[in-house]
Amino acid sequence: MSHDFKRIGIVGKYHGSSCSGAIRRLAEHLAARGHEVMLAAHTAEVCRIYELPSATLHELGRRVDLAVVIGGDGTLLNVARNLVDHGVPLIGVNQGRLGFLADVPVDGMLPILDRMLAGAYVAEERILLTARVERGEAVHRSTHAFNDVVVSKSTLGRLIEFEVYVDDQFVYSQRADGMVVSTPTGSTAYALSAGGPILHPTLEAFVLIPICPHTLSARPIAVNSSSEIEINLIHAHDARVHFDGQEHADLELGDRVVIRRAVNTVRLLHPQGHNYYDTLRQKLHWGEKLS
Repeated sequence: MSHDFKRIGIVGKYHGSSCSGAIRRLAEHLAARGHEVMLAAHTAEVCRIYELPSATLHELGRRVDLAVVIGGDGTLLNVARNLVDHGVPLIGVNQGRLGFLADVPVDGMLPILDRMLAGAYVAEERILLTARVERGEAVHRSTHAFNDVVVSKSTLGRLIEFEVYVDDQFVYSQRADGMVVSTPTGSTAYALSAGGPILHPTLEAFVLIPICPHTLSARPIAVNSSSEIEINLIHAHDARVHFDGQEHADLELGDRVVIRRAVNTVRLLHPQGHNYYDTLRQKLHWGEKLS
């Protein structure tokens, strides 16, 4: 057993108890191996597991050495945003659909996690975005995003107009459905569907992708991760900013969405032998080697 991960937190999906059996099996297995196990409070409540200690996500971040997230990529995105400032490494167990981030299969998780806890893992640092909505002289909203920050039209369906600046330098104005600002992690999510490039997750870059722009010359652009990106809303009947597709804030004319790299990174642990290109090939159904 690795003494580096003596205290282990377990987090499941927010809405649903479909992973309660897997959570119980994992908790019992880890406890039998001498680990201190703690559940996220919402996980304990949804799964009706009351015999183990539990805590809020932020308290969990202060008290554990490792968090195992059982669910899908969406669950891992939420946990990563909440724990990034605590420096807790994450292991994702996939019980969702895609599994770009959560790459330990739930059916074989126990022997795989045993090997990882013994040191057979690949660690990877992933950068995040931090975004704030400025309204006049005040900060209206501030939060993190692991995948992307998206400024878009809302319920009325009309194009919005906005200006984009990078490091205080004017880039362009757009009439479009919106704009995606994505991390390398998020480049295989909404950004990819919007026509953006795939960025290797260890790149120090962000990518800006217009969503259905009114002009065909508007193309995605990659910028250094040290850049500050500003999106100024200049015309819209109804607009919002979304963070990882899980949180949002309504926007008003004149609002500024300012996006930078977050100070801290997310540390993901993968099973030994993890290969990002294998993941892309499997999830995106790319062709195999020709014999």
